[in-house]
Formats: sequence, C-alpha cells, structure tokens
Amino acid sequence: MFETLQAQPADKILALMAQYREDPRETKIDLGVGVYKDATGLTPVMKAIKSAEHKLWEDQDSKAYVGLAGDPAFGDAMIKLVLGDAVPRENIAAAATPGGTGAIRQAFELIRMARPDVRVFLSNPTWPNHPSILKYLGIEMVDYRYFDDETRGVDFDGMIADLKTARKGDMILLHGCCHNPTGANLNMTQWGEVIKVLLETGATPMVDIAYQGFGDGLEVDAEATRAVVAAVPECIVAASCSKNFGIYRERTGILMAISTDTSSKGLNQQTLGFLNRQNFSFPPDHGARLVTMILNDDAMRAEWVAELEATRVSMLGLRKQLAGELQRLSGSDRFGFLAEHRGMFSRLGTTPEMVEKLRVDAGIYMIGDSRMNIAGLNATTVPILAKAIVDAGI
Repeated sequence: MFETLQAQPADKILALMAQYREDPRETKIDLGVGVYKDATGLTPVMKAIKSAEHKLWEDQDSKAYVGLAGDPAFGDAMIKLVLGDAVPRENIAAAATPGGTGAIRQAFELIRMARPDVRVFLSNPTWPNHPSILKYLGIEMVDYRYFDDETRGVDFDGMIADLKTARKGDMILLHGCCHNPTGANLNMTQWGEVIKVLLETGATPMVDIAYQGFGDGLEVDAEATRAVVAAVPECIVAASCSKNFGIYRERTGILMAISTDTSSKGLNQQTLGFLNRQNFSFPPDHGARLVTMILNDDAMRAEWVAELEATRVSMLGLRKQLAGELQRLSGSDRFGFLAEHRGMFSRLGTTPEMVEKLRVDAGIYMIGDSRMNIAGLNATTVPILAKAIVDAGI
C-alpha cells in the first residue's frame, strides 16, 4: 500500500528553520517563523496563563471529555471577545477547535458540505495554509488582488474589482486584522466598501482573525470583523488564541457560524459538532479552559490585557525603529510602510533572489516572498537588518 504514496511539497518555513539552525554565524537573524519573541529571543509564557494554570491545577477535579463543541463557556467568552455585541448570541453557533488552523479546516469542510460547488476567494497573497487546505479538499480557489509591490500597501481598487466578480454561493476569505503575510490592512472606510460588495454579490464572507490585539488594540482590531458580521445575513469567523494568549502548543481556536435567521442556529451547531466528531471527536480543553478563566476573571484579564498591550507596543516600536534606521541609511523614505503595517508581519516587496542574497550575505532568514516576522527582531538586530537591506540594494 505505502509504495503508492507520493512525496508532498516541503514546507518552506520548516526548511528555512533547518537552514537557520545549521548556520554558524552569530549575527544570523530568524525572521521566518511566525511566533512572537521577546527581546531575548524567547517566546514567553504569559503571567496570566501561569496564574490560570496554577488555579486550574488546584481546582480541576476531572479530565473527562467535554462536549463535541467544547465547553460552552469558552464559546461564550470568545464570542464576546471577538464579536462583542455586534450580533445577538442566539444567532451564533460555535465550536472549539485545535488551534486557528483547526477552525480554518472545519470552516472549509462546512462550506463544502453546504455548497459542493463553492468557490473560495483568497487574497493574493494569503497565509499559505489557506490554499494548501483548499487544494487538499478539492475546493476551487479564486485569487483577488491585495498587495501592491510598489507601494507595499493594499491594492484596494484591484481588490474591489476582483471581489465584484464573486456570486451568490461563493465565499470570500478576509483577514480580520494584521494581514498575514503582508502586514498591510484596510481602513474602516475601505471595509465599508468591501461590505457593500458582499451585499451586492450575495457572496458569504469568512473572517480569519488570528492576531487580535497585535495591531491597534483588542477592540480596534475587532472592529472590521464586527462590522462584517453585523451587516451580512451569514458569516463564518475562525479565531485563534495562539498569538494573543501565547499558547501555541495548546492548540486553542474556535469556529463561529453566524446567521441572522435564528432558526438556523440549531442546525449550524449540530453540524459543527458533527464535523468535530468526524475529525478529532472532542476538541482539546486545556488551552480553552485557561482562556475562559482569564476572560471571566477581572484580575487575570487585566493582567493579560496589560501583557498583550506591552507585546503590541513592543512590535510597533520595532517597526518604527526599523523604518527610521532604513531612512537614515538609505536617505529615502521608501521604507516608511514598515511603520504603517500592523501585526507580526511585513512584506518587503522584493524578489526571491534578493531574499536569498540577504540569507547568503548577511544571515537574514525570511520567507522567499519577502515576508518577515517583525517580532523576530530586537533593538540590537534592527540596525543589522537595516544595513543588510540597504547593502543588498533593495
């Protein structure tokens, strides 16, 4: 049987990690892996998570299964965090998943069940796992223009023109904030135009929000998602707790199916539970329980919010420092976009050849499309990166 298996494409990020580990240079910089790192290069455990884990260790009296959709209290807490009061709770079905990736996978399974002929519109570029999972599931994909390599901002006119080709029964995947991999984001006026297109075409939006709190703050980062779900008749939202709670290993995510037809909630909820059962049965609970405890406890929540805000401010500081250093070295403001981008990532907008030159000449490791993890920097490595970029002639 196994002799019929075919080799799958190598994961570019994992391959880059291997190259980085083997590089003996002390000045090498890892900007490839999409995890937050502090100034010492560590991905720390948040104090709020430690507090919750200690309390859980003391109080938890069972490791029995939870429901197929996870603990309902986790769903309630995450719905409040992500959606606020944008739509009534009775309009929302929700299920816990193994991380944001699990939520994305279940969302694609859901839409394939509902619409076997669905087309999913993806921003160009998007997170590589989006097209990878869709291809594996045999779901048709359509690119829409998003990133402008000249301005390093959003090609909004191109985006709107492409979205207008969608039709009822299609799904349009949108990044709720902190676009991965570019860091370039829509403003709320532009989001209003996207909503108009959604209503005109009848296409269903799916919002992937994996970085709430990493951009302009917890509430501001949720504004676009809330505006979308409040405006359209149906929507899917996939959220991750990996980044903003720092629990990458715990695989904590949630999938929400929102409908203005409240009679649909029961069927939607049953379907989400069914999909979980077919895939992994009961979702993991440890991370979800920690998140629930933090969001429902005033003291732990305040501690978490303060830590998250410090993380966000740190990344903004690195952005401004890098943009300023590049301006000083190049005598040009062409890198000003770095200070305007939000979240962990920015895309330089250069060629794979230039990215390889940075790796060979200066030990700078980033993805071939020039996506770099800003959180992989610190105050010491910013000048090294800036000099490498200018020396390479980018």
